[in-house]
Amino acid sequence: MHSRKRPRKNASAMRMVGALVATFRVAAGMTQRELAHHALLHEEMIASIEQGRRPLKPDLARSLDGILETKGALETAVANMPEIDLIPAWAEEYMDLEREAIALSWFENQVLPGLLQTENYAQAVFLSKVPAMSEDEINAQVAARLERQEILHRKEPPTISFVVSEAILRDRLGSDAVYAETLRHLRACATLPGLTLQVMPLGRHTHAGLNGPFILIETPDHQHLAYAETQRGSQLISEPDEVSILAQKYAMLRTQALNSEQTRGLLDRLLGEL
Repeated sequence: MHSRKRPRKNASAMRMVGALVATFRVAAGMTQRELAHHALLHEEMIASIEQGRRPLKPDLARSLDGILETKGALETAVANMPEIDLIPAWAEEYMDLEREAIALSWFENQVLPGLLQTENYAQAVFLSKVPAMSEDEINAQVAARLERQEILHRKEPPTISFVVSEAILRDRLGSDAVYAETLRHLRACATLPGLTLQVMPLGRHTHAGLNGPFILIETPDHQHLAYAETQRGSQLISEPDEVSILAQKYAMLRTQALNSEQTRGLLDRLLGEL
């Protein structure tokens, strides 16, 4: 695996909870596959939780307590885990998947994807948060966001496709100087190995992504997932029918967007207007 795990304050607690799941599962006479079947999950997810690589979420803990007849032990353990240091709990699972993904397909219509943000752009994003964040919180969040971009520069990077709205490119989040820096950064990113950047132009009569941004994920074991964020939460989608619908949307978005060469041309024109 090429990914470098981000340190967590609660890594030990995650391993402890995972060990509890494994202990209770064995006591119930179940294999990981059998427990996954009862919980309507993939076997890999149970394995990841038991190994402390993936957090056990409260709703799943409650479900497993019912299946394993553990009288709320797992739900109680999860409720008393220390908080994750930087990333909200509802986004933590996606961060794990992003680090390990072999392919990502990302549509954004309001803000640049985190993997494409410069330090100054990321700072402007967090400065825009309501309620306001402290300077220390902003600095920590920016550092974490930039660390994620390591996956773009690996010896064997994942295959990543971005479709972003032209409105994002024309917005001047932060300042005119940040805007210029961002355009230059995007132009450089557009030539990275394994990365495809396409812009969805303004003024279209049809648009396949009107319901908002989303990300398609392919894991190392070729599991296909999707992820979508809202203002105060997120949804990790594993149901094949639902992932298929979003994959169809993304395929249509790519046909509606400018192709790679046209996108680089647009960036060149915007840079020439500076």
